[in-house]
Amino acid sequence: MFSKSCKYAIRAVLYLAIHSDAEHKLGVKDVAEALDVPGPFLAKLLQQLSRHHLISSTKGPNGGFYLSETNARANLRGVVESIDGPEVFSSCILGLPVCSSQNPCPLHSRAQLYRQGLLELVEDQTIKEVAERVERQELKI
Repeated sequence: MFSKSCKYAIRAVLYLAIHSDAEHKLGVKDVAEALDVPGPFLAKLLQQLSRHHLISSTKGPNGGFYLSETNARANLRGVVESIDGPEVFSSCILGLPVCSSQNPCPLHSRAQLYRQGLLELVEDQTIKEVAERVERQELKI
């Protein structure tokens, strides 16, 4: 359901939530190596997330990316929408331009339930809560 870019962005945000703070910032290279993601591609994603105020960054020799307390209290919906756009939760699963409740495609009603459940998943918990669960379960991001 989410693009590869969005999945990379979610992983990067969770990694930053676990491994960074205002005193300990991470560079793109560090995050890219840890997540096994292409550095230039990740750099663009992190810049986009920073522009949308979903992660924090500072420039200079001690600069880098990190999650502030405010960032950590947000949910993953903002991350998803900043990368894939808000229509990821409402567009036709078959990609048809005319699909709607008034003119549904063959998969509309079942897809709507799926999208609603997915939306609830990314809204229901804060980034910090998801990151804590990942860390507690010792999952590789």
